[in-house]
Amino acid sequence: MTSTEPALQHVLDQERAHHERCRTALAAMVEGAGQQVVIGADVSASGADAEVLGYQLRSRAKALRELPEGPLFFGALRGSEGQLHIGRLRISEHPAEPPLVVDWRAPVSRAFYQASARDPQGVTVRRRFGWAPGSRGDSGDLTGLEDEHLEQGETRDSEIVAREIERPRVGPMRDIAATIQPEQDDLVRGDLALSVCVQGAPGTGKTAVGLHRAAYLLYTYPQRIRRGGLLILGPNRTFLSYIAEVLPALGETGVRQSTLGEEIARGPVRGVDDERAAVVKHDARMAGVLRRALYARVRPEGNGAEIALPDGAYRWRVPAGQLARIVTEVREEEPPYEVGRERLRARIVRCLREQVERRAGPPPGAWVRRIERARPVSAYVDAVWPRVRPEEVVAGLLGDEAALAAAAEGLLDAGEQRALLWERPPRSWKSARWSAADLVLLDEVAGLIAHPEGYGHVVVDEAQDLSPMECRVIARRARFGSLTVLGDLAQGTTPWAARAWPTVLAHLGKPDAAVVTLTTGFRVPQAVVGLANRLLERLDVEVPAARSLRGDGELRMRETTVDGVPGAVVAAVRDALGREGSVGVVAADADVPRVRTALDAAGIGAAGPDEPGARVALVPASVVKGLEYDHVVAVEPAAIAEAEERGLHRLYVVLTRAVSRLEVVRGRELPF
Repeated sequence: MTSTEPALQHVLDQERAHHERCRTALAAMVEGAGQQVVIGADVSASGADAEVLGYQLRSRAKALRELPEGPLFFGALRGSEGQLHIGRLRISEHPAEPPLVVDWRAPVSRAFYQASARDPQGVTVRRRFGWAPGSRGDSGDLTGLEDEHLEQGETRDSEIVAREIERPRVGPMRDIAATIQPEQDDLVRGDLALSVCVQGAPGTGKTAVGLHRAAYLLYTYPQRIRRGGLLILGPNRTFLSYIAEVLPALGETGVRQSTLGEEIARGPVRGVDDERAAVVKHDARMAGVLRRALYARVRPEGNGAEIALPDGAYRWRVPAGQLARIVTEVREEEPPYEVGRERLRARIVRCLREQVERRAGPPPGAWVRRIERARPVSAYVDAVWPRVRPEEVVAGLLGDEAALAAAAEGLLDAGEQRALLWERPPRSWKSARWSAADLVLLDEVAGLIAHPEGYGHVVVDEAQDLSPMECRVIARRARFGSLTVLGDLAQGTTPWAARAWPTVLAHLGKPDAAVVTLTTGFRVPQAVVGLANRLLERLDVEVPAARSLRGDGELRMRETTVDGVPGAVVAAVRDALGREGSVGVVAADADVPRVRTALDAAGIGAAGPDEPGARVALVPASVVKGLEYDHVVAVEPAAIAEAEERGLHRLYVVLTRAVSRLEVVRGRELPF
């Protein structure tokens, strides 16, 4: 059913009228939410209750105000109980009345994604709406509709869904609420308690699945998520700016979207490691080295002295041997370092209290609190279990050959230890120039000293590039929460990139998480996927080849001389600009200045990768991961492949960024 049939014009007019009614209701909801904030400020309640109420009201008002303009529904279901419109948030004229639009995350909406002619799930008709590209929500932009009569066994490929998937990609990433496929929906609606790993080939929508799963969890488990929080971890700020509008479009604001480096930042990164040092620092064995270095500061034998505590006419004593046994017992329990300090203090006080009880009965609480902070007790605790900062531990390790050798014995060989040592140790940890890898080590030690606050759920994208030590950073923050792990082993480009998901999941603390593979691409055309699959055979990972549902798209090879590459790039970009959509020019990092000079000379302004709305972007190959462009001009694949150890993996990433057309410009032979 489409709006081009005259008999259906009346139906289309009815739907436009319904949308206008929804717009009016939404405006009233926004105004009402603002009024509730004002009224809530005057509500008489306890301080804690008032704070919670105020937070909830303000959050609701903020989410409604920041909802991006656009169509308010994209589908409808008709069944025995009438028709339900499906949209990105619930819209009603009154809370007690049936909604005009049902949130796509509501249980009743699941049938929109899962119902089929074989299993109608109570749906007689599934309707999809077609909107004008870039619609800001004007009811007149409703241009068509399709009906699928499931009760009659009708199954059809939706032209509306196909157009939405293939729509040009200018600007940031869009949500896919209108086009979620059944296998994606299963992942999105997974239980909060379950961790899941999604191995997704290029164009299969794994990032979108992760973001929609986050939105679903926020909707379904608001109290549990509010207690722990939800974190989206991306590989870099470029990627985060690209996905930044997805959750607000789904009605969710205030979600923390961050990089791993931002999560663990304890100060500026001013140092640079060579690759050998970085590889060792990111190795899982460093966790054992750091634990040894930290607990080497604990001396079970103490200073051989006893504790003698004056108390009026008496002097209470704890012998040196008994103190040493207490320290050893606490060490063997392996508590966090700071917990161990306080546990040691508590057991010493207990020994003293037992002496008092035997002589004069239970002491008052004030006596116990005084003894806990008594100078002899505190002096002993500080001597055998001293306070320490992570920076002191790491600086003491990397700047002292003997200390490193003691901590690394049996874990790192002599060459690895030499790679870690600073050439010129700083005078103190305060003047150390920490590298990005050092921050990971500092976070490990900080986690040994005291457990960090965790999140209720963490979504980790591009997880194939995480090192074992970076995985441990995330594991500490999801110790009592769950994870959605997204990635593609074929796109692993770091020296420590994963070869298998079970290893990654073990380091993340979720060894039992299910691994689900997505191989059906919805964004990348078959011609592009076919080229990428030829390269996939050369990569050192075992992942299934991708396939695409899109028979459109174009792949072109533009051959030239090595010196003619810049001019050929200009010609390729001009060809792309003659078509609709965004253009991404991707080159090896070292070639970017040369390509930019050629584009500037030709009068073609190219933005950087941090401007997702630009028509033309010039992107270094090292930061293109996760981004998509309608037209990609891949510059000299051989140079991209030679630029780094896992250069073929990087090239695989570059070749799979196009969602309409890929043009490969080369002056040398392809490296596969």
